Amino acid sequence: MSISFKEDIVPISELKKNTKKILLQIRNTGRPVILTVNGKADSVLIDVENYEKQLRAANLSKLLLEAERDIAEKKTRPLNSFLEELKGAHKI
Repeated sequence: MSISFKEDIVPISELKKNTKKILLQIRNTGRPVILTVNGKADSVLIDVENYEKQLRAANLSKLLLEAERDIAEKKTRPLNSFLEELKGAHKI
């Protein structure tokens, strides 16, 4: 997700004046808009689709970290053992 410094950094006062325009820009470009307060970056607006993608990526990352920790701590078991338990639990 790239940012256009010319288009995507907006003072909060501009958001107040042109809310619809800025929201359309976010939807149409898929890029976030950085809001500034007194010339300093304060907040970021992103569209819902990108937000959901970021949440899914963060959740996947968390699961992978847990799996890597389990492997490092030898908290694993053979696949065959797991499959047998799964078959028994679901009467497969």
